[in-house]
Amino acid sequence: QVRLVESGGGLAQAGGSLRLSCAASGDTRCIAAMGWYRQAPGKEREMVATDVNRGNINYAQSVKGRFTISRDYAKNTVDLQMSGLKPEDTGVYYCNLVGCGVVTAGGPGDYWGKGTLVTASS
Repeated sequence: QVRLVESGGGLAQAGGSLRLSCAASGDTRCIAAMGWYRQAPGKEREMVATDVNRGNINYAQSVKGRFTISRDYAKNTVDLQMSGLKPEDTGVYYCNLVGCGVVTAGGPGDYWGKGTLVTASS
């Protein structure tokens, strides 16, 4: 089992910055990917940024150039630096970890944090 603990959410004005952090503990022997997802009110959860196989970085088009994901492979942490925040960035941000092997969404090996709220005010 893996436990993910997020921190760093809060309130920022439009144009401001926030930094999210996520620490993984437990069975972290083999990690295929870590990343961040978000869910805005009334919307489905969406990918924000992921680091797959240590260095294959993916960003949602809506955050490219504004958000930066970084991982510490030794410490099993993943951060999300958010700059140029917009009101549409508001939502609950979830840390995700995918273990090695065949992993299906929501199945064994697919782990989620409890989420941290980010509010970008206009």
